[in-house]
Amino acid sequence: MENGLGGAERGLNGRRGFHGEDDGRGIDTGNDTENENEDENNENDKEEEEEEEHEGPFVPFHAPAGVCNKLKWLLAWPLCLLLYFTVPDCSSPRWERWFMASFFISTLWIAGFSYIMVWMVTVIGYTLGIPDVIMGITFLAAGTSVPDCMASLIVARQGMGDMAVSNSIGSNVFDILVGLGLPWTIQTLAIDYGTYVHLNSKGLIFSVGLLLASVFLTILGVHLNKWTLDRRLGLVCLLMYAVFLCISILIEFNVFTFVNLPTCRHD
Repeated sequence: MENGLGGAERGLNGRRGFHGEDDGRGIDTGNDTENENEDENNENDKEEEEEEEHEGPFVPFHAPAGVCNKLKWLLAWPLCLLLYFTVPDCSSPRWERWFMASFFISTLWIAGFSYIMVWMVTVIGYTLGIPDVIMGITFLAAGTSVPDCMASLIVARQGMGDMAVSNSIGSNVFDILVGLGLPWTIQTLAIDYGTYVHLNSKGLIFSVGLLLASVFLTILGVHLNKWTLDRRLGLVCLLMYAVFLCISILIEFNVFTFVNLPTCRHD
């Protein structure tokens, strides 16, 4: 009996030892898997950091890889070379304290580019016989809204949807209140005191009404979509912009009623 009990106990101990070894191997395997996952995550983080480092400011002395990137680099090279030497790069330790100077100089460059763009759009519209209001709500509005669109796209990809929506709405409020109020104030107070700024088109009333309606419908669409931004809401916003654009163009071309004087031409 003692030998039998001893054999049984040995069998049980052997089985326990065998299962213990299996459990130990399973724990070791799990630890190895976790370590491999951590190593992969660290490698991915390093690759993302290296990509962010390579995505720095435009350097006009180094051509990027790829045919399309080289073509864009070649087309933008004169302008970027000028900006490279006039705007301090605050991302480098040498110019990190010059952020206010970079902001002020960038604002001056934006003002200069905006003046040239408005002048070119005005000349094109006059040449083709297109009213200034239509050129403003189409080409000029699209050209000035591209930076806002890119900024909203970047922050939306980072998961900050609130900042993207706030940027789009805040930029429009800034354009209306400051972009119109500041030049009108300078014109009526500094340049020609006591004068008035006359608006040639009566269709701006309808355009402003459509703008307010589009803002209301956008907020309503976000609310009905449970305050989430997805593909369906984006398509709805694009559809509303197309409707707004078509109605505004038809109004300015005097399709519904006479609101806009024809463009004067010199023989």
